[in-house]
Amino acid sequence: MNTPTAVAFVPARSGSERVPHKNVRPLAGHPLLAYAIETALQSGVFERVVVSTDAEEIADVARWYGADVPFLRPAEYATSTSPDIEWLRFTLEQLDGRYELFAIIRATNPFRGPDAVRRGFEQLIATPEADSLRAVELVKQHPGKMWVLAEDGRTMQPLLGQSHLDVAWHAGQYQALPSVYVQNSALEIAWTRVVSEAGTREGRVVAPFLTQGHEGFNVDDEEDWERAERLVASGAASLPAVGRPPYAPASAPSRKSLDAPAREKRARQGRRERPYQ
Repeated sequence: MNTPTAVAFVPARSGSERVPHKNVRPLAGHPLLAYAIETALQSGVFERVVVSTDAEEIADVARWYGADVPFLRPAEYATSTSPDIEWLRFTLEQLDGRYELFAIIRATNPFRGPDAVRRGFEQLIATPEADSLRAVELVKQHPGKMWVLAEDGRTMQPLLGQSHLDVAWHAGQYQALPSVYVQNSALEIAWTRVVSEAGTREGRVVAPFLTQGHEGFNVDDEEDWERAERLVASGAASLPAVGRPPYAPASAPSRKSLDAPAREKRARQGRRERPYQ
C-alpha cells in the first residue's frame, strides 16, 4: 500500500486571552510554537508543515523554525469563537498542493512528541473504516457522578439517566463505572475528503488515539503554564529537541530566505522508511 500524502497544520492565532501571546511565549528557551513545528518535522510523515496564523509576528517565528506560512489567516477566521472548520477549509482551498491526509498539531500540547504523531498516523492507516482519529484520555471526573441543579437550586438530578440501572452510577464505586474518555487537543488526523464531504474536520467515524503520560497535557491558562515549567524543570516531562537557536527578531531570516526547497529538505529529515510503500 502506498503511503498517503499528508500535510501538518499548526494553528496559531494571535488573540490568546488567558495566556497572552501564548504561541510565541518562551518555554525552556523557545517559543511554544517551536515545539509543535519540530514535532511535525521530526515525525517524518508529512510532505509539508504549514502554520495557520493571522499575525505576521507569529509567521516570522514559524518560518524561523522551518514551517511554511504561505499566507495569513483572515481575521474573521481568527476570533476566540471561530470554529476550526473555518480556517481549515480556507487553508485547504488556498494551498497550492493537494494532500490525502491532514493533521492538526497544536502548539498548546508541548509534551506530545513526534512518536505520538507517528503512532497516530499508523493507527489511522490501519483503521480504514475511520474518517479521522482524535486524541482522548480517560476522564478524571466521571459523568456518571455529575449532577444538574434545578433552576431554583433547591434540588438536583443526575446528568445521565440511571433509572434503568440496578445500582446507580453515582452510588457505585468508580472502578465499577463504564470507561469514559474525554478528548484532548494533542492530535487530530483526518482524510482531507471529510472537510468537503461532511463539512467537518472529523467526519462521521472517529478512531480513538489514546495519549500516554503527559502527551495530552494542554496549556490553557497561566496555571497550566506554570505547571509546564515545573514539569520541564523537574524532568517529569520532556520537550521535543529543537535544532535551531532560539528565535530572535533582529537575526530572524526574511520571508524569502527560507525557501521552499530548504523547508522541504528539513521536513524530510528524520523521515524513516515506512511500512506502507
